[in-house]
Amino acid sequence: MDLKDSGSVVLTAYHSFTPSRIHLAEESYAPLATTHSPVSRKVQHRVLTRMSATGAMPPSPPERSVSRDSQDSMEDYWSEVRNIEEDCQGGQEEMIERSSMDEVELEEAWLHEAGLSTLVSGTLTDSPAEALLSTLTRSQAAMVKKRLDNYTQTMRKRNKQPIRHVRDVFSTADTSTAEHTPPVSSNGQIAPKLPHWTPPKARQPCQAFRPVESSVKECQMEVYILSFEEPYSEGVTAHRKGRDCHDCQRIRKGDKDLPKFQIVTPKQGLTRVHDLSSEDIKKIACISLIELTTFYDALGIELKRNRMVRSKARETGIFGVPLTTLLENDQKKFPGSKVPLVFKKLLSKLEQTGLQTEGILRVPGSASRVKHLRQELDTKFYEDRFDWEQVRHNDAAGLLKMFIRELPHPLLTQQHMPAFTAAQNISSPKHQLQALHLLILLLPEVNRDTLKALLEFLNKVVAYEEKNRMSLWNVSMIVAPNLFTSRDKTTRQEEMQGAAGAAHLVRLLIIYQDLLWTVPCFLISHVRKMNEAAMSKKTPSSEKTKRKLLRRRNTDREKEKSEVTDLREGVIRVQAPLHAKVSMAIQLDNETRACDVMARFDFENGQGSRSLSRRQKCFLFEVGGNIGERCLDPDTHLLEVYRVNPHCEWILKSRTT
Repeated sequence: MDLKDSGSVVLTAYHSFTPSRIHLAEESYAPLATTHSPVSRKVQHRVLTRMSATGAMPPSPPERSVSRDSQDSMEDYWSEVRNIEEDCQGGQEEMIERSSMDEVELEEAWLHEAGLSTLVSGTLTDSPAEALLSTLTRSQAAMVKKRLDNYTQTMRKRNKQPIRHVRDVFSTADTSTAEHTPPVSSNGQIAPKLPHWTPPKARQPCQAFRPVESSVKECQMEVYILSFEEPYSEGVTAHRKGRDCHDCQRIRKGDKDLPKFQIVTPKQGLTRVHDLSSEDIKKIACISLIELTTFYDALGIELKRNRMVRSKARETGIFGVPLTTLLENDQKKFPGSKVPLVFKKLLSKLEQTGLQTEGILRVPGSASRVKHLRQELDTKFYEDRFDWEQVRHNDAAGLLKMFIRELPHPLLTQQHMPAFTAAQNISSPKHQLQALHLLILLLPEVNRDTLKALLEFLNKVVAYEEKNRMSLWNVSMIVAPNLFTSRDKTTRQEEMQGAAGAAHLVRLLIIYQDLLWTVPCFLISHVRKMNEAAMSKKTPSSEKTKRKLLRRRNTDREKEKSEVTDLREGVIRVQAPLHAKVSMAIQLDNETRACDVMARFDFENGQGSRSLSRRQKCFLFEVGGNIGERCLDPDTHLLEVYRVNPHCEWILKSRTT
C-alpha cells in the first residue's frame, strides 16, 4: 500500500504493536522480530509501516494483563518516537558511530573510574587506591582482581609487559575462590595488618520503618523490606552459587503492581546524597562502581561500557550545550546553583500552567512555534530578554524534551547507558531497584541533580492524573524515548526491542526516586574505613613536617584524654556559630536524637523569638574524624554516631554555610 493511499498508515504502524505483544515485552522483555541492519529512524519507521500494511508482523501471543496503569498499549511510546523523528527531519542530527572498547581500554577505563588507576601505573604507594582496597569485601576484591588479571593477560597477548602484575596486588595462594583475597600493602606484598572490613550480618528488621514517599496512588499490597546494612552483592549469593534466588521467586516484574518497599531505618540515620561532602561523594562513586560490577557479575550480567565519544559541543546558547557549561554560566550569577537555570525555568513554567492540563507532555506543541522559541532561548535567555509569557504549556513540554535529547552527552551518561539498559533484563524488581540505586550514585553531580529535578516534576504530573489523564505508565512511555534514545548508528533496532523495558525503568525512577537518592549505610562504612586507612598511612615528608606533626600529636593526645572522659560519660560538645549560645555540652543516652539537640538550642536561644524566625534553619553535622562532613537526619541516634566516629566535631549550621 502506498503512503499516499491512506492518511492513517502512520497510526497503523504504531498500532501494529498489539496489546498482547507488548504484554510479552513487558513481562519477559523478549526481543521483537526485527532486522539487524543499522538503519536510521526514518527507515525503521517506513519498514514498520510496510510490515503493518502487508500483515508481515508475526502472530501475537495470547493476551495477558500487565498493570492497572493502562499498560495495555505502547501507543504513547511510539507516538513520542514519531514526534522525535519529525523534529529531527528539519535539522541535521549528528549520527555517532558507536565504537566498542577493546579489552585493555575497557579495563583501564573501569580501573580509572573506580579510583584504582594506580594499579596499572605503578604508583600504588600511599595512594587512595590502597585505602580503597583495604575496605573491600571478599567478593568485591575478587572482582577487582578479575579485572586486573584480565588487563594483565591482554597486555601479555600484545607482547607488552604490564606495569604491575596482578600477583603484586593480590595474593595468588588460592585463586579458585573469592573467599581468600586479602588487601595489599604499599610495597605490593600481602599486608595482613591492614584493616579488612567484613560486612556486618543483616540485622533483624526493626519495628520502625521509613516508607518511600510518593504521590503515586497505590493499592494495598505486600510490603517488602529493603535494608542498607549489607552490600547488595552479598545478598545475591544464591545467584553466584547457582541456587534459586528467594527475591526473584517472590517478586517478578510481570506483577500487576510494583512492590512497595520500606527502608529499615538505621540508628545512624538515613543519609541523602546532598548530606555528604563532595569529596566523600566521589569516594561513594568509586565504591559504587566496584559494587555494581560485583552485583551484576553475581546475577550473570556482563557490565559493558561505551567509549566516550568526543563530539563537537556548543559553548554558547542553551540547546546542545553540556550541562557543566550551562551550570558554570549560571553559577556566575547565582552561586550554589545545582541545576541549569533554563531547565528549572521550563519545569517551573509547566508546573504553573500545565499540571492540570489534559495530555500534558503527550500533546505536542506547534512545531514552528517550538522551533522559533528554541532560537529565541538560544540568543536571549542569558541576556534576560526572553519573554516567558509567550510560552504555552505544550511549547514548554516540547522545549523540555528537546533540551534533554539535544544534550551532547546523554543525561544518563554515554558510558553508563549499557548498564542502565542491562537493568531491564533483571528478573526481580528488588534487584532492578538495587542496580538503579548504584547507577544513580555513579552519575556526575550535575547529571544526578538535573535528573532528580526532572523526576520530581514527573511525580507532580502523575499526582494530577485525574485531571490531566496522565498515569504513571503514560508519563513513563513518553519520557523513556527522550532519556534512552541514543544517537549511535547501530542502536536503532535495540531501541525498538527495549521500548517496554525502557518505559519500565522510567517508572521505577519516578516512583522510587526518594529511595534512589539515599546513600546506603554499607557505602558510608566503606568511606569511613577508607578515610581511617588513608590517615594511618600518612607519613611526614621532611624534618620540619615531622616536628610539626609531633607537636600536633602531643596536643591531640591531651585532647584524646579529655575525649575519653567525655566518652565514658557520653558527653559531646556542639558548636553553633549562628546562635547566640555558640556552644553547649550535651549528655547522650540511647534515645538522644539529632532533633533533640536542635530543639535544645532553639529553646536556649529564645523559642519563637523574632531573631529565631528570621534565622535560617540549622541542621546538626558531624565533621571530621573518619568522614568529611555529613548532615545528620533529625532521627539520627547520636550515641551510635559517636561510637563509630568518636573524634568528629559536632556543628549546628545551615546547609548553605
